[in-house]
Amino acid sequence: MTRKKVIIAVIVIVVLGAAAGANIYFRREQGPSVTAEDIRSRDLEAIVSASGKVQPKRQVNISANQMGRVTRLAVEEGQRVKAGQFLLEIDPRQLEGQLQRGEASVAAAKSGLAQARVSVASAETALEQSRAGRELALQNLKRQQNLWKDGLTTRETLERAENEVVQREADVKRSQQDVSARQQEIETREQQIKQEMAGLSTTRYNMTQIIIESPMDGIVVRRNIEEGETAIVGTMNNAGSQLLTIADMSVLEAEVEVDETDIPFVALGQEAKITVDAVEDRTFRGHVTEIGNSPIQANSQQGGQRQATTFKVVITLDEEVPNVRPGFTCTAEITTAKKQNVTAVPIQALTVRELQFDPAGKLVREETKDRRKRTAADVARASDELPPGHTRKETEGVFTLQSNKAVFTPVKIGIAGEKYFEVLDGLKTGDRVITGPFANVRELADGQEIRIQEEDRNRRNRGSGNGTSSASDSR
Repeated sequence: MTRKKVIIAVIVIVVLGAAAGANIYFRREQGPSVTAEDIRSRDLEAIVSASGKVQPKRQVNISANQMGRVTRLAVEEGQRVKAGQFLLEIDPRQLEGQLQRGEASVAAAKSGLAQARVSVASAETALEQSRAGRELALQNLKRQQNLWKDGLTTRETLERAENEVVQREADVKRSQQDVSARQQEIETREQQIKQEMAGLSTTRYNMTQIIIESPMDGIVVRRNIEEGETAIVGTMNNAGSQLLTIADMSVLEAEVEVDETDIPFVALGQEAKITVDAVEDRTFRGHVTEIGNSPIQANSQQGGQRQATTFKVVITLDEEVPNVRPGFTCTAEITTAKKQNVTAVPIQALTVRELQFDPAGKLVREETKDRRKRTAADVARASDELPPGHTRKETEGVFTLQSNKAVFTPVKIGIAGEKYFEVLDGLKTGDRVITGPFANVRELADGQEIRIQEEDRNRRNRGSGNGTSSASDSR
């Protein structure tokens, strides 16, 4: 054999060997490429986010108690005021006229009472006279009766004496009735005086309402009236004029709307972080002080779209917000739970699979090949062909890496952090779970061969010597 043929034969052998080796290599790594992460202990915070507005804890809307034209106005919008400080005055002339009429009515009622008392005195004098006349008539009748027995008087004289007694008795009764009527008139006059005095007192109180003073220390955050305009008193069908709004900005609250799915986790006293849109690069501490029991808006269909149900949650800020105004938009992050040094799994590693369980609740694993080839019809047919006592249900879990295979492991989840879930059961520190890519995790089958991406393998090698066992997952 010539030298040339030998070289050609060697080249052919090398090419065939390379082809065979490549074929073996690619067949060995025919599984999907995934990334993985080691399970570690972490500090977790469960956060509920909501948006709303900043409002003062105490805010007073000042309205008019008396209708009239505003004659004096002493404050501007944005001005700071003290409790008792003069704010505005309403024209007093109409009430001054009512006050004069009320005083005159009280004086007239008192004069009428005095006249009634004089009338009672006159009636009582007349009653005494009538009683005296009756006594004389009775004495005369008795004397005539004695004379009649002795035959010393006439029948006519006796009857005249009897008639005199009857007349005097009638005079006494009339006088008694007159006295009672006069006394009743006194009571009427006294009640009239009380009525007039009550009206006068109301007028005097109304006079105090035309001058409006600040009920507290604060800021005039709204002024809806100008000097010369007329203030309207509220009625049943009319809200009336809201003249001023004064707010105490020393204590602020964030009123946020929390979704109904998050409300069960919110409790009084929980810590919160508030970000005000108008105040950049700052976060303010607060705590939950009120949780609404009724929804802000119920589920309804408007325009074919379902509206979310939210509840009002009030967070009292523990820090002063500079240059704040009522109504500033804010975002609150309420910490509903905190746990330290707990087993945590990445959120993206969690997935759901339909699995089979025996009567004791133990997972029955199926062959990988059969699982990957199963169609929807096969799954439905298999559910009908389950052994007695076996069930099939959707189960939440992760894929753990075991000998270059993806093994589905059911897990029980606790609180949710920003990037990690707490694991209550199913995993332990040091287990390696598959985290992505999402498309590959979604299609993985229990027991399927996989291969780790080179980037993830290099990162694992670089971090294998640092000995880190915990990390913080707090915002």
